[in-house]
Amino acid sequence: MELNVINRELCVGDIRIIGISTSALLLVGDANTIQLASTFDTPAESLIIGPFEPLAPEA
Repeated sequence: MELNVINRELCVGDIRIIGISTSALLLVGDANTIQLASTFDTPAESLIIGPFEPLAPEA
């Protein structure tokens, strides 16, 4: 992949963020290095892994 960047003047008045996704990056301006990381803040006991069973028995 080849990325060509031409730096010009940038003027940002306002930024309005209505929502974000689980993986998001907002960058305004220059950056020499971008390092992304991810954390998972849900307690392990709240995860449901495996086949799902219905909440009520089928009639």
